Amino acid sequence: MRPFVFINIASSIDGKISDEKKRQIKISCEEDFKRVDELRADSDAIMVGIGTVLSDNPSLTVKRRYLREKRIKLGKSENPLRVVVDSKAKIPIDAKVLNDEAKTIIAVSERASNRKLKILSQKADVFVCGKERVNLKELMSYLYNIGVRKLMVEGGGTLISSLLRERLVDEIMIYYGNIIIAGKNSPTIADGESFEEPLEVELLSFKKIGNGLLTKWRIKEKN
Repeated sequence: MRPFVFINIASSIDGKISDEKKRQIKISCEEDFKRVDELRADSDAIMVGIGTVLSDNPSLTVKRRYLREKRIKLGKSENPLRVVVDSKAKIPIDAKVLNDEAKTIIAVSERASNRKLKILSQKADVFVCGKERVNLKELMSYLYNIGVRKLMVEGGGTLISSLLRERLVDEIMIYYGNIIIAGKNSPTIADGESFEEPLEVELLSFKKIGNGLLTKWRIKEKN
C-alpha cells in the first residue's frame, strides 16, 4: 500500500523550473501561491528532493494562519509532515526544513555517512532504505504505514522523474507561468534519462490563474 501521490510544480511555458544556475525564479502569481498553500494544508505530508532543499531552502510549511488553524480544528498537526529524499545525507544542518515548525523525515540510502546521520537524528527522523539510492517504493510503504494517505510532491525534477519512472504518481498539477526561461541545461519538470516508453497522461482540467495556466493530469495505468 502507498499514499495517494500528487505532484504540484510551477514551470515556464518551455518546461523549465529554474535556470542553468539553478536559481530560485518566481514563476507563480499570488493567486497560485494561495492555491499551493491550500494544497499543503490539505495534505498529510510534503515531499521534496535534496536538490530543491539545496537550491531553494524551503520551509515546506503552511503559510496562512487560518489554514493552520483549520488543520488544528480537524485534529491534525499545525503543518504537514515534511519528507526529504536525500540519498547521501547532504542536507545542511541549518536547512529551514529542519526547523521545529513541523516534523521532518530524512530518507537516505545506506551510502549516507553514519556521522552525519547521528547529527541529523537530533533534528529529524531518519529513514534508511536502499543501498545506493533511496528505495522510493519502500519509502512510500513506510509513509503509508505511519498514517500518510495524501502526499504532495513539490520537486525537483530529478525526484519527480524517479517517481514517475517507478509509477508512484497518481496526478500531476503544473502551473505554467507567463515566462520563458530557456537553457538546454536548465532543470525541467522531469529531469534525468528519458523513459523507454513515454508515460501516457489524461488531461483532467485546465484553468487560467493570473497570467498563467493551471493544468491537472492523471497518470494512466500501464497496459
